[in-house]
Amino acid sequence: MAVSAFGNVKAGTVSLPSTLFVSGVDDEVLALGFKNDVATIQKVKAVKAADPSPTSDFIAPPNVDGNFFTYTGLRQMFTAEVPQQLKVAKATMAEFPALNGQSISIAIFLFPPGGVNPPHYHPRASELMMVVAGHVQVGFIDTTNKVFNQTLQVGDIFVFPQALIHYMVNVDNKAQATVAAAFSSSNAGSVVLPSALFGSNLDAEVISKAFKTDPVIVQKLKAGLAPKI
Repeated sequence: MAVSAFGNVKAGTVSLPSTLFVSGVDDEVLALGFKNDVATIQKVKAVKAADPSPTSDFIAPPNVDGNFFTYTGLRQMFTAEVPQQLKVAKATMAEFPALNGQSISIAIFLFPPGGVNPPHYHPRASELMMVVAGHVQVGFIDTTNKVFNQTLQVGDIFVFPQALIHYMVNVDNKAQATVAAAFSSSNAGSVVLPSALFGSNLDAEVISKAFKTDPVIVQKLKAGLAPKI
């Protein structure tokens, strides 16, 4: 017997096996995210935390000037060459202390041709993203396992609600894509599902039972996400 209490009258539940493999997320998207082949994905298919609202007016720290409120670490993302894999640069309160208490942060994503930002979620923030270059397919899965997706072009924006699983894919196999994303937290956090489930030390037997699949398939998925030496 187990007893659990929740700090919300409607906590919601996201069951990852069913959310990822029983929903309408495309098999090729999952294969890219899990760094495996479509056949393996199809075999698997077969068988609120948040920043508090500010409670006082902003007060500048002593002995600072405009430099304290300026962050230049994202400049490199707009002059970088086409990456071989997804490249991300963030400005959270860890990189940019002026964001502390402001409930906001930003990230820039550079996608290689056909690149993917695999299924993941941010436990402490909603995300508002905009396509800066290229064409990007995006989507999220709600707690009823319904998929909301869209293909975006330059200037389009899309919102990912807080703590819901979502993904991005560069649909152009010949050109890079660039995305800018703002978060409703200075420390949004990120849980990347492929690596969290199959790149961690989580017991393969537990995963096998949860996904109702053969342990051999689980080991294959783990091997695909193992660190490259």
